[in-house]
Amino acid sequence: MDKHKLELFYFDQCPYCQLVLNHIHTHQSPVTLCNTQTNPKNRARLNAVGGKTQVPCLFIDGQPLYESQDIINWLITHA
Repeated sequence: MDKHKLELFYFDQCPYCQLVLNHIHTHQSPVTLCNTQTNPKNRARLNAVGGKTQVPCLFIDGQPLYESQDIINWLITHA
């Protein structure tokens, strides 16, 4: 298993975020959770790095990956 710094930007009401969160919790993936609704700094960072506030977004070593299924597939393969 490769060691990567993983941060998931999400908000609770998003059904696509819930898919990713369920995968993370089920597989105990080592991901830091960054709620964009409860912490405005997370939303600002997501926008500054990725150029948009779309969630879910997984930062992999600081690089954004969007789309819930792409995130889940990456986690299955790497985490």
